[in-house]
Amino acid sequence: MSEIFIGALSHRTGLPVSIIRFYDDNGLIQSNRNGGGHRRYERAQIRRVSFVIAAQKFGYTLPQIKELLDSLPNERTPTDEDWEQLSEKCRKSLNAKIEKLQKLRDTLSDCIGCGCLSLKSCELYNPQDIMGQNGPGPRRLDL
Repeated sequence: MSEIFIGALSHRTGLPVSIIRFYDDNGLIQSNRNGGGHRRYERAQIRRVSFVIAAQKFGYTLPQIKELLDSLPNERTPTDEDWEQLSEKCRKSLNAKIEKLQKLRDTLSDCIGCGCLSLKSCELYNPQDIMGQNGPGPRRLDL
């Protein structure tokens, strides 16, 4: 498989070279060094970088992403099956996030247990701010 230089990886993924180096130095992606010490990447690293970008958009931290990527083989280009297994690991947490977002969407116009007592429904769900006894913040959102 042909290798590309860091600039080409940066261009293809839209990330600055400094971020590509950071990912490489922290084990999220893997480079090969040529005789001059320049980083070269197998084209399959484009997908890994793209996965990092997507996973961050869904709220995964870099250590969580590294743990997921560590399940992929390093000695060869990951196959469809490899990526499917990694995706399966993400499904449960993504489904939980989706459920929380749907709940947030569906309840924001109702009493959220924040203590403002400004909505009519607050009198039903949080009379006299009893939910405030359970701690600060919007007690009915379970975020």
